[in-house]
Amino acid sequence: MKGLSEQSGQAIVKARHCQSFTGIDDLHNRVPELRKDELRKLAAVGALNFIQTLAPTSKPERRPRKDHRSSTNRRDALWQVERVARDGGELYEHLFENDGGSPLIPMTLPERMDADFRGTGLTIGKHPVAYHRSELNKLGAMRAIDIGKLRNGTAVRVGGWVIVRQRPGTAKGFVFLTLEDETGVSNIIITPQLFDKNRLVLVDHPFLLIDGMLQNQDNVVSVKARRVQPLSFKVAAAPSHDFH
Repeated sequence: MKGLSEQSGQAIVKARHCQSFTGIDDLHNRVPELRKDELRKLAAVGALNFIQTLAPTSKPERRPRKDHRSSTNRRDALWQVERVARDGGELYEHLFENDGGSPLIPMTLPERMDADFRGTGLTIGKHPVAYHRSELNKLGAMRAIDIGKLRNGTAVRVGGWVIVRQRPGTAKGFVFLTLEDETGVSNIIITPQLFDKNRLVLVDHPFLLIDGMLQNQDNVVSVKARRVQPLSFKVAAAPSHDFH
């Protein structure tokens, strides 16, 4: 995970091997190597969700606890991290409180995906494009897995997330994109003229809609773009590998 030191990671594994964590208090006390910023990052990516409902308490509960699900309680974990990371002094050193029950609203889907990408570079949920397949279908965009079945020279439209942008010095100004959706990748060829015309869109937008001509020769499938449009998906994307 990004931002988690090897020392802290190994300390977590060692402590968990001895005994499962019963709460964020327990994690904080048994793994002193963990810095506050590392605890925050673990909470943000959902790594602390599984221990949210297990913490012991020194007080009887006055109201039923909420049913925390792994997809909705990251802010509860962040709230608890802020609590346990404060120095309570000798009087409260051994006092445990219930995890969960924060006043913060659960993360939305875009916020969870943004946290996943920022913290780990990937998401264990659906692919970002999968959430917008119905929109892409309405736009007439094919899935990456399907364009390889078409004949050479077929006009196609594809949409997806740009994961790679390349502009090799030996390619005479041609730009090559790798466009990913929930089924695979499409290789896109951008001519120098089209790139100059759509430079800002091609460089700045993470999601694109491409119209072009299918090139399917010798089992190499690509789309030679004729038109480029940005897609305004409200899902955060990790930075692509730009122009190597």
